[in-house]
Amino acid sequence: MSDVFETKARFNPKRDFSFEHLPHSNVPFEEAFKKARDGERLSVDDGVALMIVSDDPDRKAKVLELANQRRKVMVGEEVTFVACMNLNLTTACTVGCLFCSYKDSAHLFQVNSTEKHDGFTRTVEETTQLAQAGAERGIYEICSVSGLHPALVLNEKHRKILEKNPVNYKPAKEFHKDPGTYVDQIKALKVGGVHIHSMTPEEAYHGKRGTDWSYREVYETLKEAGLNSVPGTAAEILVDEVRDVICPGKINTAEWIQGMEGAAEADLPMTATIMYGHVDNARHRVMHMDVIRNLQDRSHNINEFVPLKFVHPNTPLFQLGMVDGSSTSSEDELMIAVSRLFLDNIKNIQVSWVKYGDTLGKHLLNCGGNDFMGTLLNEEITQRAGGGYGSFRSFENYYDMITSIGRIPVERSTDYKLKRVVKAQPNQPIGPTLGPYADGTPLLNEEETNALRSL
Repeated sequence: MSDVFETKARFNPKRDFSFEHLPHSNVPFEEAFKKARDGERLSVDDGVALMIVSDDPDRKAKVLELANQRRKVMVGEEVTFVACMNLNLTTACTVGCLFCSYKDSAHLFQVNSTEKHDGFTRTVEETTQLAQAGAERGIYEICSVSGLHPALVLNEKHRKILEKNPVNYKPAKEFHKDPGTYVDQIKALKVGGVHIHSMTPEEAYHGKRGTDWSYREVYETLKEAGLNSVPGTAAEILVDEVRDVICPGKINTAEWIQGMEGAAEADLPMTATIMYGHVDNARHRVMHMDVIRNLQDRSHNINEFVPLKFVHPNTPLFQLGMVDGSSTSSEDELMIAVSRLFLDNIKNIQVSWVKYGDTLGKHLLNCGGNDFMGTLLNEEITQRAGGGYGSFRSFENYYDMITSIGRIPVERSTDYKLKRVVKAQPNQPIGPTLGPYADGTPLLNEEETNALRSL
């Protein structure tokens, strides 16, 4: 079945990254598989042994089936999804990550720049208007992940500190639009009482630059403003030899962990991600999961793990010839499956339809996945990277996809504490009910629904 989804190899053979950590295991496959089958906690070498069987159909089939059985035991037959909206604040960024096509160099947004670009910065007032419109559609969650704008600060106290000691800071008057403060933007997103899922560890670092504030203090300040949960993105691969290649300007692994621990200390629910399929290998992926599993052992605040396939066409990594593509579908299958088997302390494994598409996405739900992401309404990051799987979903679409594989569609809250089985009635529309304004009305209007059907 996986041959249907195969893609070309991703590495450029002319580029040797000379990594210390290589995709080999000292543990035989059968030994690692037995441990997984018996429910024992897997070591990194165990995980690698299970991850490197892409070219062995029999062994791969055993891993996928075991992961699917483990999923049934842990979460049953439900496939969950959330009524959510992506609403990012700015594409302006001072970090030039090679995997990213979302950002625009921050200097392009300055009043003295005449260069054209397709980026944006939203004022607090614009954020309020867009958030209100989303809330009135019936969403439960707004997810906001943004670039690191030099004028964006935590609060007015932070601004005064940076005016005296300008660490990666420029005053708002130097830009065409004022992004305000993180606190004001969180308050703007909060209209209608929707759940706000925002402020990655990288953004939190930006929100405390130039100070001696702890991550806990930053997240407690944001929580008071209305922040409800934290996306564990900006993780990419939590192995520094990989980060040194794809995002040398970002915080390192240790700093990312500190940020997440600060969010946990502020008692904020969190997600955790991995962005794989670029210059990384199987050992890097399992090492990354080991970091996440150890963090969860300490924090207990991570409610889902989200594997994110690298989308390559418009990225510097691809355009510079450092990679030739992304992961194969066989690697995608094993990423989901080994996540389910390795992360024994995280209940929910998400399958991102934005990254995998519908056909492969539904298949991955039978490789250990149990969550199918969210409606999004406005997806920007993957689209700008060259993704071609759309930017929104309707409840009707979710119902059809999930029931087509014999599973149960379930609307959920961001933290998975609220759930509702979605049922179709003849001649009755299907819409969300968990959001503060949700009353079962479909999220998408007729034009949007027709556009979705034409994909």
